[in-house]
Amino acid sequence: MKKHINLLFVLSFIVGIAHGQKDIYTTTGGEWIFSWADAQQQGLDIDVITRFSPVINIQSQVHMDKTDKLGFFTGLNLRNVGFIWEDPVQPETKHKARAYTVGVPVGFKVGDMTGIYLFGGYELELPFNYKEKTFINEEKDKEVYWFSNRIPGLYQSLFLGVQTPYGTQIKFKYYLTNFFNKSYTANDGNGGTFQPYAGFDANVFYVSLSFQILKGTNFYYSRDKK
Repeated sequence: MKKHINLLFVLSFIVGIAHGQKDIYTTTGGEWIFSWADAQQQGLDIDVITRFSPVINIQSQVHMDKTDKLGFFTGLNLRNVGFIWEDPVQPETKHKARAYTVGVPVGFKVGDMTGIYLFGGYELELPFNYKEKTFINEEKDKEVYWFSNRIPGLYQSLFLGVQTPYGTQIKFKYYLTNFFNKSYTANDGNGGTFQPYAGFDANVFYVSLSFQILKGTNFYYSRDKK
Protein backbone atom coordinates (compact mmCIF):
# COMPACT_ATOMS: atom_id res chain seq x y z
CA MET A 1 0.00 0.00 0.00
CA LYS A 2 2.80 2.42 0.90
CA LYS A 3 4.44 1.83 -2.50
CA HIS A 4 1.20 2.69 -4.31
CA ILE A 5 0.78 5.85 -2.22
CA ASN A 6 4.31 6.99 -3.08
CA LEU A 7 3.75 6.38 -6.79
CA LEU A 8 0.38 8.18 -6.71
CA PHE A 9 2.00 11.15 -4.99
CA VAL A 10 4.71 11.38 -7.65
CA LEU A 11 2.23 11.16 -10.52
CA SER A 12 -0.10 13.74 -8.96
CA PHE A 13 2.80 16.13 -8.42
CA ILE A 14 3.92 15.74 -12.04
CA VAL A 15 0.44 16.56 -13.33
CA GLY A 16 0.26 19.56 -11.03
CA ILE A 17 3.54 21.17 -12.04
CA ALA A 18 2.90 20.55 -15.75
CA HIS A 19 -0.16 22.80 -15.67
CA GLY A 20 0.44 26.31 -16.97
CA GLN A 21 4.17 26.11 -17.61
CA LYS A 22 5.89 28.64 -19.86
CA ASP A 23 8.28 26.28 -21.58
CA ILE A 24 8.29 22.48 -21.87
CA TYR A 25 11.12 20.52 -23.47
CA THR A 26 13.06 17.26 -23.10
CA THR A 27 16.72 16.42 -22.51
CA THR A 28 18.59 13.13 -22.78
CA GLY A 29 22.01 12.19 -21.52
CA GLY A 30 24.24 9.87 -19.50
CA GLU A 31 25.66 9.75 -15.99
CA TRP A 32 29.02 8.68 -14.53
CA ILE A 33 28.52 7.53 -10.93
CA PHE A 34 31.02 7.33 -8.06
CA SER A 35 29.21 5.57 -5.22
CA TRP A 36 29.76 4.58 -1.60
CA ALA A 37 27.51 3.54 1.30
CA ASP A 38 26.97 4.39 4.93
CA ALA A 39 27.07 0.76 6.06
CA GLN A 40 27.17 -1.38 9.21
CA GLN A 41 26.78 -5.13 9.58
CA GLN A 42 25.77 -6.53 12.98
CA GLY A 43 26.82 -3.21 14.49
CA LEU A 44 30.30 -3.29 12.90
CA ASP A 45 31.39 -0.48 10.59
CA ILE A 46 32.14 -1.67 7.08
CA ASP A 47 35.07 -0.52 4.96
CA VAL A 48 33.57 0.68 1.68
CA ILE A 49 35.52 1.00 -1.56
CA THR A 50 34.72 3.60 -4.22
CA ARG A 51 32.60 2.13 -7.03
CA PHE A 52 32.74 3.73 -10.49
CA SER A 53 29.84 2.92 -12.82
CA PRO A 54 29.86 4.81 -16.14
CA VAL A 55 27.35 2.43 -17.79
CA ILE A 56 24.48 1.90 -18.22
CA ASN A 57 23.06 5.16 -16.87
CA ILE A 58 20.59 7.05 -19.05
CA GLN A 59 18.57 10.11 -18.08
CA SER A 60 15.58 11.22 -20.13
CA GLN A 61 13.92 14.26 -18.59
CA VAL A 62 10.95 16.52 -19.26
CA HIS A 63 11.59 20.12 -18.16
CA MET A 64 8.79 22.52 -17.33
CA ASP A 65 10.07 26.09 -16.88
CA LYS A 66 7.62 28.38 -15.16
CA THR A 67 9.84 31.48 -15.56
CA ASP A 68 13.39 32.20 -16.72
CA LYS A 69 14.51 31.65 -13.10
CA LEU A 70 12.32 28.79 -11.88
CA GLY A 71 11.47 25.41 -13.33
CA PHE A 72 10.52 21.82 -12.58
CA PHE A 73 11.38 18.49 -14.16
CA THR A 74 10.51 14.82 -14.17
CA GLY A 75 11.40 11.95 -16.48
CA LEU A 76 12.47 8.34 -16.69
CA ASN A 77 15.97 7.20 -15.73
CA LEU A 78 17.85 3.93 -16.12
CA ARG A 79 20.56 3.59 -13.49
CA ASN A 80 23.29 1.19 -12.33
CA VAL A 81 23.76 1.77 -8.60
CA GLY A 82 25.50 -0.18 -5.85
CA PHE A 83 28.57 -0.37 -3.63
CA ILE A 84 31.71 -2.41 -2.82
CA TRP A 85 32.72 -3.46 0.68
CA GLU A 86 35.12 -5.63 2.60
CA ASP A 87 33.73 -8.25 4.97
CA PRO A 88 34.16 -7.01 8.56
CA VAL A 89 34.57 -10.57 9.88
CA GLN A 90 36.55 -12.19 7.03
CA PRO A 91 39.18 -9.67 5.81
CA GLU A 92 40.07 -11.85 2.81
CA THR A 93 36.51 -11.49 1.46
CA LYS A 94 35.23 -8.61 -0.66
CA HIS A 95 31.69 -8.06 -1.97
CA LYS A 96 30.22 -6.10 -4.85
CA ALA A 97 26.47 -5.52 -5.13
CA ARG A 98 24.54 -3.53 -7.68
CA ALA A 99 20.98 -3.05 -8.88
CA TYR A 100 19.65 -1.78 -12.17
CA THR A 101 16.72 0.54 -11.53
CA VAL A 102 14.12 2.53 -13.45
CA GLY A 103 13.46 5.82 -11.70
CA VAL A 104 10.97 8.68 -11.87
CA PRO A 105 12.40 11.93 -10.46
CA VAL A 106 10.42 14.98 -9.34
CA GLY A 107 12.66 18.02 -9.11
CA PHE A 108 12.89 21.80 -9.12
CA LYS A 109 15.41 24.21 -10.69
CA VAL A 110 16.45 27.67 -9.49
CA GLY A 111 18.71 30.03 -11.43
CA ASP A 112 19.22 30.81 -15.10
CA MET A 113 17.21 28.22 -17.04
CA THR A 114 19.51 28.69 -20.07
CA GLY A 115 22.71 28.95 -18.02
CA ILE A 116 23.82 27.88 -14.56
CA TYR A 117 21.16 26.70 -12.13
CA LEU A 118 20.78 24.64 -8.96
CA PHE A 119 18.43 21.67 -8.89
CA GLY A 120 17.15 19.22 -6.32
CA GLY A 121 14.35 16.79 -5.67
CA TYR A 122 13.11 13.30 -4.90
CA GLU A 123 13.25 10.09 -6.95
CA LEU A 124 11.33 6.84 -6.74
CA GLU A 125 13.17 3.88 -8.31
CA LEU A 126 12.08 0.36 -9.22
CA PRO A 127 14.97 -2.16 -9.09
CA PHE A 128 14.57 -4.93 -11.67
CA ASN A 129 17.95 -6.68 -11.82
CA TYR A 130 20.29 -7.48 -8.91
CA LYS A 131 23.85 -8.82 -9.06
CA GLU A 132 26.17 -9.72 -6.21
CA LYS A 133 29.81 -10.81 -6.55
CA THR A 134 31.87 -12.33 -3.76
CA PHE A 135 35.67 -12.47 -3.94
CA ILE A 136 37.50 -14.81 -1.54
CA ASN A 137 41.27 -14.64 -2.03
CA GLU A 138 40.58 -13.38 -5.57
CA GLU A 139 38.27 -16.32 -6.41
CA LYS A 140 34.96 -14.96 -7.68
CA ASP A 141 31.40 -16.17 -7.19
CA LYS A 142 28.60 -14.32 -9.01
CA GLU A 143 24.82 -14.37 -8.61
CA VAL A 144 22.30 -12.51 -10.79
CA TYR A 145 18.56 -12.22 -10.13
CA TRP A 146 15.58 -10.56 -11.80
CA PHE A 147 13.08 -8.78 -9.53
CA SER A 148 14.73 -10.31 -6.51
CA ASN A 149 13.35 -10.19 -2.97
CA ARG A 150 16.92 -9.73 -1.80
CA ILE A 151 16.44 -6.00 -2.30
CA PRO A 152 13.42 -3.73 -1.67
CA GLY A 153 10.65 -3.38 -4.23
CA LEU A 154 11.23 0.39 -4.42
CA TYR A 155 14.04 2.77 -3.52
CA GLN A 156 13.49 6.35 -2.37
CA SER A 157 16.22 8.97 -2.69
CA LEU A 158 16.97 12.70 -2.49
CA PHE A 159 19.32 14.58 -4.81
CA LEU A 160 20.94 18.02 -5.17
CA GLY A 161 23.14 19.39 -7.92
CA VAL A 162 24.23 22.14 -10.27
CA GLN A 163 24.04 22.41 -14.05
CA THR A 164 26.35 24.44 -16.30
CA PRO A 165 25.30 26.30 -19.49
CA TYR A 166 26.54 23.39 -21.63
CA GLY A 167 24.39 20.68 -20.07
CA THR A 168 26.99 19.18 -17.72
CA GLN A 169 25.70 18.37 -14.24
CA ILE A 170 27.36 17.60 -10.91
CA LYS A 171 24.96 15.82 -8.57
CA PHE A 172 24.92 14.35 -5.06
CA LYS A 173 22.34 11.68 -4.28
CA TYR A 174 21.42 9.86 -1.06
CA TYR A 175 19.21 6.76 -0.83
CA LEU A 176 16.76 6.87 2.07
CA THR A 177 15.92 3.17 1.60
CA ASN A 178 18.22 0.45 2.86
CA PHE A 179 19.95 -1.20 -0.12
CA PHE A 180 19.08 -4.73 1.06
CA ASN A 181 15.84 -6.35 2.17
CA LYS A 182 16.83 -7.24 5.73
CA SER A 183 13.93 -9.69 6.13
CA TYR A 184 14.84 -11.75 3.03
CA THR A 185 15.04 -15.48 3.89
CA ALA A 186 17.18 -17.96 1.95
CA ASN A 187 17.79 -21.71 2.12
CA ASP A 188 21.01 -22.69 3.87
CA GLY A 189 21.46 -25.89 1.83
CA ASN A 190 20.90 -28.14 4.85
CA GLY A 191 17.11 -28.02 5.00
CA GLY A 192 17.06 -24.84 7.07
CA THR A 193 16.81 -21.14 6.36
CA PHE A 194 18.73 -17.99 7.24
CA GLN A 195 18.51 -14.23 6.64
CA PRO A 196 21.74 -13.10 4.93
CA TYR A 197 21.01 -9.38 5.25
CA ALA A 198 19.61 -9.30 8.79
CA GLY A 199 21.46 -6.63 10.71
CA PHE A 200 22.91 -5.19 7.49
CA ASP A 201 22.27 -1.45 7.20
CA ALA A 202 23.49 0.17 3.99
CA ASN A 203 22.37 3.52 2.59
CA VAL A 204 24.04 4.16 -0.75
CA PHE A 205 25.09 7.67 -1.73
CA TYR A 206 26.96 8.94 -4.76
CA VAL A 207 28.46 11.86 -6.62
CA SER A 208 27.95 11.87 -10.36
CA LEU A 209 28.98 13.75 -13.46
CA SER A 210 26.24 13.74 -16.06
CA PHE A 211 25.85 15.11 -19.56
CA GLN A 212 22.57 16.35 -21.01
CA ILE A 213 23.53 15.65 -24.62
CA LEU A 214 20.26 16.08 -26.47
CA LYS A 215 17.66 18.81 -26.06
CA GLY A 216 14.50 17.52 -27.66
CA THR A 217 11.33 19.05 -29.05
CA ASN A 218 10.08 22.27 -27.53
CA PHE A 219 6.37 21.41 -27.24
CA TYR A 220 4.56 24.62 -26.45
CA TYR A 221 6.87 27.58 -26.39
CA SER A 222 9.96 28.66 -28.29
CA ARG A 223 12.38 31.21 -26.92
CA ASP A 224 12.96 32.34 -30.51
CA LYS A 225 9.31 33.32 -30.91
CA LYS A 226 8.39 36.98 -30.41
